Amino acid sequence: MFAITGITGKVGGEVARNLLAQGQKIRAVVRDQSKGDKWSAIGCEVSIASIDDADALAEAFRDVEGVFLMTPPDYDPEPGFPDTRQNAAAIRAAIEATRPPRVVFLSTVGAQVTEPNLLNNSGITEEMLRTVSVPVAFLRAAWFMENTSWDVESARTGVVHSFLQPLDHQIPMVSTVDIARTATELLSETWQGVRVVELEGPERYSANDVAGALGSALGNNVGIQAVPRSGWEELFRSQGMKNPSPRMRMLDGFNEGWIDFESGSAGSRKGSVTLTEALRSLVEGM
Repeated sequence: MFAITGITGKVGGEVARNLLAQGQKIRAVVRDQSKGDKWSAIGCEVSIASIDDADALAEAFRDVEGVFLMTPPDYDPEPGFPDTRQNAAAIRAAIEATRPPRVVFLSTVGAQVTEPNLLNNSGITEEMLRTVSVPVAFLRAAWFMENTSWDVESARTGVVHSFLQPLDHQIPMVSTVDIARTATELLSETWQGVRVVELEGPERYSANDVAGALGSALGNNVGIQAVPRSGWEELFRSQGMKNPSPRMRMLDGFNEGWIDFESGSAGSRKGSVTLTEALRSLVEGM
């Protein structure tokens, strides 16, 4: 049996489905019973646990072959990431109480970067996981191709506004299908200590490429415009953010190139799903 956190999301759900297709048993870790009903209906165990509840997480991780670990996104963290640190302490306590044979943590490209930015969330969790007494794999995924879902409605009108700039600057991107496939493979493998797997798609893409792939998927021409850097803070605060600096610095990191894989493009594992394929599937599913 495998415990899957984040099972209600794209990646966690796909990992669970992959394992079920292999005949494996699944324990769905959810925050409330209603979120687990669809999984119990297809034969999964359901365990109720919040990511900051060490005792509940320990029950969820008990007597499993492996844990797929995701932490909830915190797009507007308080200075110092106190919630992330609290969650990390609870996760560590649960792992040490149950000692699952392996843990696969969905991390991110740039988790190793010390420059303050939003991706420090994953870096803090990685730092904690390096101290546990079981084998751990950090699956550092590139920018999700499916993040483009936020832009589909705008693209239908013929234009998308992008924080990725210059518009022809290419960054590592990856499909959630490739992420889930790789996570599923890792959960079946054996290793010792800490393992780092950095994952991106078959090639790198720019904002211009995103517009082209969206246009292909929608069957219309899609233009793209850069959102001026000078207006980011005012825009994010108008959307309700209290501390936009980490998000802004994350975007700076992608745009300036200092957020990348620790092993670079040459050392990353390559998925097979192209941006065009991912966005076509995304649009068809909406």
